[in-house]
Amino acid sequence: MPLILTINADNLSLRYQCFEMVGEVCLAKGKFDRLNNSIPELIYERHDGDSYQLEVPQVTYDNVFSFIPATLLDKEHGIIDDISVIAAVGHCVVHGGVHFAESQLITPLTEGLIEQNNHLAPLHNPFNLKGIRSCRKIMPDTPQVAVFDTAFHQSIPDYAQVYPIPYEFYMEHDIRRYGFHGISHRYVSHRAAKMLGRSLSNLKLISCHLGNGCSVTAIDGGRSVDTSMGFTPLEGLMMGTCSGDIDPAIIFHLVRKHGMSIGDIEELLTKNSGLLGISGVELDIRELLNTTIMDNERILLALKMFCYRVSQYIGKYVASLGGLDALIFTGEIGGNMARIRSKICEKLGFLGIEIDPNKNSNRVCEKEINRDNATVQTLLIPTNEELMIARDTLDLVQQPPEQIDQITRFSRLVKMAEKRDEQPVSVQLLDQPNQKDNVEPHPQNSKLQQPLALVDGQGTIEHPELKGTTDTEPPVAPSAWLSVYNEKK
Repeated sequence: MPLILTINADNLSLRYQCFEMVGEVCLAKGKFDRLNNSIPELIYERHDGDSYQLEVPQVTYDNVFSFIPATLLDKEHGIIDDISVIAAVGHCVVHGGVHFAESQLITPLTEGLIEQNNHLAPLHNPFNLKGIRSCRKIMPDTPQVAVFDTAFHQSIPDYAQVYPIPYEFYMEHDIRRYGFHGISHRYVSHRAAKMLGRSLSNLKLISCHLGNGCSVTAIDGGRSVDTSMGFTPLEGLMMGTCSGDIDPAIIFHLVRKHGMSIGDIEELLTKNSGLLGISGVELDIRELLNTTIMDNERILLALKMFCYRVSQYIGKYVASLGGLDALIFTGEIGGNMARIRSKICEKLGFLGIEIDPNKNSNRVCEKEINRDNATVQTLLIPTNEELMIARDTLDLVQQPPEQIDQITRFSRLVKMAEKRDEQPVSVQLLDQPNQKDNVEPHPQNSKLQQPLALVDGQGTIEHPELKGTTDTEPPVAPSAWLSVYNEKK
């Protein structure tokens, strides 16, 4: 089985893991933290417990990705002898817009569509693209896959997806609820079903992904039906540096009364608000919970606001689901902060949510933390977005090439059609429906050895060279994929 490398990047950090997909074993993982700081930090850990932590002042976002193979190839702490043994790279891409409802192999078209959404996730998409482009330079013959945070939320119904502004903005400009953290919510929902010994299709779940970025998702039968983040990751819960929900008229006020520009307001709401904005302390939430600073009124206010808003969304989504089987906590805060979980659930007993103080310890592992007599089960499930990315990546690169990427397939077909004679293909074929096997090859394109055809009389164009049989064994990445999409120079 191939090795799969996963990369998850944002404006502050870069996480990577290398999986051996036999048994789904993480052989090594690393994290570059504080990349916007003068002294970034690398934490590296190998599957056998070998690890190290060091400051790497020479690392910047322009060269950080080259340090990934350096750590994996390191003679003392590495796990591989040659970078070519990595069969594929899977990237977490935050915003897929309307273009992507599932994971996709990265082609020039895929990359261009991702870039179109940069403005919708400015703290994530541009950095996801940096990873994709850097990996192409480092491993030019290795296929890459984009796994989208927004894909899981494509199932949200229209009444929860459309904003109450003129409908034309939804239809013509794709302004709608997209949702994020979908990879994490998808993973923990599957794990919850396993822990409960029930079918996911019969469960009503609320998943709370609480970290520097936070979101709550209502999951009915394994499908996302509502989520707190919206058109961008800014909507919803109060977060580490993001405001979450506010009165939109505040923006007008900041422009008119304080002379702030759109750029100023964007930076205010995304980088200087949330827990940071209220507490005034630029600290990790684990430090905010330190008992030595709990007498600080602004810090206490920030924590109370945070817990209150999570509680609100849980109550809201119980109503959306029409009931609740299990509440899930995950993420850096949700998984590690027992006091935060306890405070969030403090007033939710009327919904059947009751936490057992003895079970609700800070030990991070999969476990139930509800009281024995509670009607709703409360679960602590450490998320594993990287494993989901690795699974999707392996699935895609092992599929027959003609089934891999419908967007790329369509773009190739369009190019083929454009190269044919000016006479419409449909006219040629409808006039001579029984002569398609006798059409001469196009004199200017040796690849077009057979004509385009109409399928099912619906005007759908396909080319015989793309047809494949389902009983053939899927090709092994990367060479098969590269040969199909002509990525190899």
